[in-house]
Amino acid sequence: MPELPEVETVRRGLAPAMEGFVIARAQVNRPDLRWPFPPNMADRLTGKRVLQLRRRSKYILADLDSGETALIHLGMSGRMLVSGDPLGQFVHSHPAPEKHDHVVFDMENGARITFNDPRRFGAMDLFATVKGESHPLLISIGPEPLGNAFDEDYLVEALSRRNTPMKSALLDQKVVAGLGNIYVCEALYRSKIHPTRPARRVAKDRIASLVPIIREVLSDAIRAGGSSLRDFRQADGELGYFQHSFDVYGREGAPCRSTGCTSTIRRIVQSGRSTFYCPTCQR
Repeated sequence: MPELPEVETVRRGLAPAMEGFVIARAQVNRPDLRWPFPPNMADRLTGKRVLQLRRRSKYILADLDSGETALIHLGMSGRMLVSGDPLGQFVHSHPAPEKHDHVVFDMENGARITFNDPRRFGAMDLFATVKGESHPLLISIGPEPLGNAFDEDYLVEALSRRNTPMKSALLDQKVVAGLGNIYVCEALYRSKIHPTRPARRVAKDRIASLVPIIREVLSDAIRAGGSSLRDFRQADGELGYFQHSFDVYGREGAPCRSTGCTSTIRRIVQSGRSTFYCPTCQR
């Protein structure tokens, strides 16, 4: 499932084709994805100007001049693809419609935004913008890891009394928004913290050191266009490339990249998810 860097990459790719432009026609080709679409979604989107595209955790939020916000979640296989952009940001002409093109936005500038989702685990919703983060999918989410509210004091306090493993604590969206399996593994490796160590037993200075490391990992991934493991594509249809820079994720049995370390990367399962780590470097 796309994590913060992948969603941010898609948001940035959509912005030139959507921000400031009117949705000339919205087409909804089925009644639901993971959940039913809101009533009259096509009519509520058609003719509305996109004022701003934002990201909250793993959700893309499009603020409209109607006073509503469209929430988009890519799910496991969802893609937001842009074609026909007259600004020259995208070179693809409009492709022929495909079976899993569930929602299509034809923009006034000639761009077409297609939400394609073969597995239908994605979601879309519409809600009043003034309600902000009171939406059920947003209300319990913690601070953004690239924002000012996520600092050393906050993370030390958030983890100081948790007896859960460090990896599980960082995956908790109530603690920090948008982190998923890949980037938590990578951040813990760079910080040399063992993924199974109980959070409350990690020294405060080591927890504090995670803040800039998490930001660094996410920023590196965004610059690389995210990680393409199976289904993820950027808004122009291109793959992300950060998977070529993984230090631990997916590298079971491969040598540790830390200078002087002779260990190999191991894999364990935590809460049903694969965790990759170096048994020597991470303590």
